[in-house]
Order: sequence, then structure tokens, then C-alpha cells
Amino acid sequence: MTISPTTEQDFEQLFQIEQQAHLVPWSMGTLKNNQGDRYLNLKITDENETIIGFAICQTVLDEATLFNIAIDPKFQGKKLGQQLLEKLIEQLRKKNIATLWLEVRESNHSAKKLYDKLGFNEVDIRKNYYPTPDGKRENAVVMALYL
Repeated sequence: MTISPTTEQDFEQLFQIEQQAHLVPWSMGTLKNNQGDRYLNLKITDENETIIGFAICQTVLDEATLFNIAIDPKFQGKKLGQQLLEKLIEQLRKKNIATLWLEVRESNHSAKKLYDKLGFNEVDIRKNYYPTPDGKRENAVVMALYL
């Protein structure tokens, strides 16, 4: 497995993973809008250079926010998300980022377990933050990792 920055040529593969990995996935436009100088976006590829996961992270001054992390469902459960997030954290530390923030669905127990393992702290709850496929809303757990 290789972890490297995303490129414009990656959007189709990122979009396919996004559609499969998330309950309410981002649009192609949202993916494309979260690129540029203020972002540290990484992909993880297999030995055939096929993208199997990605992370989208925005940096502002000494803080960063993980907007999205996704692993192709066929590859979930193999600690690839952990590898990707650890690499992201390593690169953020090199950029002198002090805090990495994220929101996670209250029902996403596997993601919360990973974030706890990596040292994130629960900071707050955002009520009715995430949309659900049935038109309702789900709370978000706000977490922070102090780098």
C-alpha cells in the first residue's frame, strides 16, 4: 500500500469510493471544491495503483479539520483507514498544526473506536448535524486531537 497526495486525475476513483463508503455521500462537485492550497488530501493505493481510500483535510493557520475519510468497502477492516489517518497526522505535525478536528456520526462506532485509539478526545455534540437517507437528522460527535 502507498499513501500519497491526491491529484485532479483521482476524482473519478475518489467519487466511486465516496458513493460506496458513505451513508449520504458527497457529490462530485463537493469533492472537487475541497482541493487546493489550504488542503492536505491523501490517497491510499494498492500494488496496482488503484485508489482504495482517501482523506480530505483542510488547514487554516495552526488548525486542521478532517472533512472526509473513506475506504472502499471491499478493503474495510484491514486497518487501512488507521494507516491513512496516521500518515495524515504525521504530515500535519510537520506543518506545525496544533489541533486536528473532526465530526463523526454518533452511530459510526467503528470510526469512533479508531479515533479514540489514535488519541482524539470528544469535545462536543452537534445536534441534528448529519442528514440520513430517510430525511431525518443524526447527531455528530465533535472530536479533537491535540498534536
